[in-house]
Amino acid sequence: MTLNVLVNNLNLTYGSYPALKDVSFMLNEPKIYGLLGRNGAGKTSLLSILASFQEQTSGAITIGGEVPFENAKIMQDVSFIFNKDYKDESDNVKETLKYVARYRSQFDLKYAEYLVGKFKLPLKKPIKEFSKGMQSALNVTIGLASRSPITIFDEAYLGMDAPTRDIFYRELLEDQSNHPRIIILSTHLVSEMDYLFDEVIILHKGSIVLQEDFESLITNGSSITGATEVVDEFVLSMKQLNTQQLGNTKSVMVYGELNDRDLKVAQQKGLEVGPISLQDLFIHLTEGDD
Repeated sequence: MTLNVLVNNLNLTYGSYPALKDVSFMLNEPKIYGLLGRNGAGKTSLLSILASFQEQTSGAITIGGEVPFENAKIMQDVSFIFNKDYKDESDNVKETLKYVARYRSQFDLKYAEYLVGKFKLPLKKPIKEFSKGMQSALNVTIGLASRSPITIFDEAYLGMDAPTRDIFYRELLEDQSNHPRIIILSTHLVSEMDYLFDEVIILHKGSIVLQEDFESLITNGSSITGATEVVDEFVLSMKQLNTQQLGNTKSVMVYGELNDRDLKVAQQKGLEVGPISLQDLFIHLTEGDD
């Protein structure tokens, strides 16, 4: 089951501070959506509204055509996995999984137990005695095994070491292939996780900078390198994100897909056209005064 998400002119203010400003987007397909933004961009505020943890100040949000806030039916279909504090949690993994399964109708207990084994989590040790990385591994286990039509991971990897994160990424892709749904990944590890994304949403200072298919987004960014005067002439009418100079050699990062004619002209002028990473695009699309 795929539930569409429709957000229209969403605003959230804390006192006089605008955390979200006229945010609008749609999630219509079972994809992995990467939500990117610098610290304070409003990512967690947006996700908490999607998960009905709080209500927006103004604007509208519907999930499956219904308003989600205080809507038990919709809330049942949304899992929000975030950096949870387990310091007062005396239950062990086994007890916790049974508790979650009781309240999540689509929860796959066998799959959860399989993940617990993959992450090497002790079954009988109280969760409050787990390391931060082990607690995060339990969190993503719950998120994946819940099989919720909308599953949100907000910086869910915190404390995990690289091998544990790799297990999470592989299981995420495998389970999404077998049980497609809308998955939202909010992350700072852009270069490490970009291959997971089908679509990217960039949030900057509470507003959406862009929402685009990952492959299209990467195709739209290029680095142009060559003699300074030749590069300057070539990129004159293009959207320039970043410039680097070394002697008489210049490299300019541009945003906007180059057509065949552009590429031919670049070749004739002796310019080197190269790809740029999502991380590079993210950094330069969200530059500006904080």
